[in-house]
Amino acid sequence: MKPRTLTGAITALATPFRGRGVSYADLKRLVDHQVRGGIDGVVPVGTTGESPTLSHEEHMDVVRATIEFARGRVPVIAGTGSNSTAEAIELTRLSDEAGADAVLVVAPYYNKPSQEGLFRHYSAIAEATDLPIVLYSIPSRCGVEIGVPVVERLRAKYPNVRWIKEAGGSVDRVDQLKRAMGDDIVVLSGDDSLTLAFMASGAEGVISVASNVIPKEIARMVRLMQRNDFAGASKLHRRLYPLFKALFIEPSPVPVKAALAIARIIGSDEVRLPLCRMEPANRAILARAVSPFLR
Repeated sequence: MKPRTLTGAITALATPFRGRGVSYADLKRLVDHQVRGGIDGVVPVGTTGESPTLSHEEHMDVVRATIEFARGRVPVIAGTGSNSTAEAIELTRLSDEAGADAVLVVAPYYNKPSQEGLFRHYSAIAEATDLPIVLYSIPSRCGVEIGVPVVERLRAKYPNVRWIKEAGGSVDRVDQLKRAMGDDIVVLSGDDSLTLAFMASGAEGVISVASNVIPKEIARMVRLMQRNDFAGASKLHRRLYPLFKALFIEPSPVPVKAALAIARIIGSDEVRLPLCRMEPANRAILARAVSPFLR
């Protein structure tokens, strides 16, 4: 297993498009922006990376390009989740071959497996790789939550399952996971607006959407919490909160790609159907929220 901590401020990267393809020049600028901002890791081709509308070839090309652009400066955690266990294993295998440091595996979506099905799904993936596996629980998109007992069973059986991105919107889940496993489980917030509360309850960081645009500020807030400077982190959180909310005024990643284009970090806010560009009124709200952070 590769010795990466996988804690702190980690960015769920957007995938920039130009025309019908991925803009690798924009992706390189985005990765460099993260590294300069002090981010602790990047996640290509998660939900924020529009993985549902990438072809399998594009999916792996984005993983490989991100690894190339990161140049070992930060860990690359490849999104390899699928509602097909065989497909998730194949994406994980290819990401390992490409040099990924870890994988992020979302709960199977649409087919709504039982808790036993979830355990067997993740077990099959864990048995196929020695890469660190970050579980990803987001019931609003998947229709199923990875139950704490399932996490306990996986953690007890597989040494490479020690992390979970928790995006269920409940701080209670941090307490439940930590009560069950203590420091043996690493919890990462999946919601920017809850990072402060999650870390106050024992989480070790965030996989952030907002850090695409403001990596320096997200990294600073996380570091303040790591140093137990709750007052400083709270003050920064309040400054960032309007942007956190604006970035989800429409389905993600539509707003974050618009914000990246407004900030001229990437050259286009293109998304793929069934997503579409923001309504003008919402884009104006987003632009006002982004404006304090333009340099």
